[in-house]
Amino acid sequence: MIKKEMIAMLLAGGQGSRLGVLTSKMAKPAVSFGSKYRIIDFPLSNCINSGVDTVGVLTQYRPLKLNTHIGIGIPWDLDRNIGGVTVLPPYEKSSNSEWYTGTANAIYQNLEFMETYNPDYVLILSGDHIYKMDYEVMLDYHKKNNADVTIAVMPVPMEEAKRFGIMITDGNGRITDFEEKPENPRSNLASMGIYIFNWKTLKEALVTNASQPALDFGKHVIPYCHQNGSPLYAYEFNGYWKDVGTLSSYWEANMELIDIVPEFNLYEEYWKIYTRSEILPPQYLSSESVTERSIIGEGCEIYGKIYNSVIGCGVTIGKDTIVRDSIIMNNTVIGSGCEIYKGIVAENNVISDGVKMGVGDEVENETDPHIYNHGMVTIGEKSFIPQGVSIGKNSVVFGKTVASDYPGGSLASGKTLIKAGDER
Repeated sequence: MIKKEMIAMLLAGGQGSRLGVLTSKMAKPAVSFGSKYRIIDFPLSNCINSGVDTVGVLTQYRPLKLNTHIGIGIPWDLDRNIGGVTVLPPYEKSSNSEWYTGTANAIYQNLEFMETYNPDYVLILSGDHIYKMDYEVMLDYHKKNNADVTIAVMPVPMEEAKRFGIMITDGNGRITDFEEKPENPRSNLASMGIYIFNWKTLKEALVTNASQPALDFGKHVIPYCHQNGSPLYAYEFNGYWKDVGTLSSYWEANMELIDIVPEFNLYEEYWKIYTRSEILPPQYLSSESVTERSIIGEGCEIYGKIYNSVIGCGVTIGKDTIVRDSIIMNNTVIGSGCEIYKGIVAENNVISDGVKMGVGDEVENETDPHIYNHGMVTIGEKSFIPQGVSIGKNSVVFGKTVASDYPGGSLASGKTLIKAGDER
């Protein structure tokens, strides 16, 4: 039998509905980040940098782009004969077939995969956070404490603690109690959704609770282990960690990459972030172009001016165009004479000449104010914006639009323009 000390199970099936049109046609972990990467690159790179060479990636929602990106794991050195990366979608069983209904249910449905490696420990990860963590250090902490379960935690401001699962610990880091999104939190140690389980403990907890509807780690598995007297420990992490679950946090995390001293550094030699890269020519900057405090991907052609922005690979930005405080994703073409302020422009878009984005006063979005806010303009993938139109703040466009979709040549602030046939 194959034997691995620790394997990782990476939950990457999330729909990411709070990212709006960015996740209409792909899972959240497949969304572009930091010009050339995708969100899932960060936990995958953490695995290989930490010496974890066996990773099961559990996919569900619109997995095509994610599956294509991961392939057989070559960029992360996870193309192994034994171990490596394995994509684990829900599958048809002879007696019954079911989607993954909760985080722990997804792991339960893949017990057979885990048993193949007969691990001592199982590392559970989420595929949609931006951070660098050495899981080997966390495993050493787990072993030192003879823990059955170790939960990575992060101190958060007390006023934000009620948004998280909160751990209450004694002086040695042992978890004495925990509260799921408490109204009056007793601690500020928030669960990061990163767990190390002893394999036997995990297996028993999953099998015993298998019939729970929407079997979940925070609601079912962790409480079960705690009630059974299993030693649970909190591993405190003090590095950079960002849940890019909303458009504003996603925009913010991208902008933090271009700070003068970035809190999250993509350029560290000893902790590289690996990704699947296309074979692209070098970037081209014309004599009229200006770039200030920006990240620009390979294969770009820049004829305009870019300030404080993150530009993906294969992007073209036309002459006399100004892009400011924006994220422009791969293979988007922006024409001449455009002005783009605080835009999140997804992949494979065409923005015609003379388009102005992010103009006017800030008005609440008419359909999804909890998604489209903070003055941003969001354009879904494979959209077309016709020549000379202006688009207001907190607005969203998705689809092949035409001039008649813009009364008086503009889309007012707070408006939603999603063409029939394009999914929300």
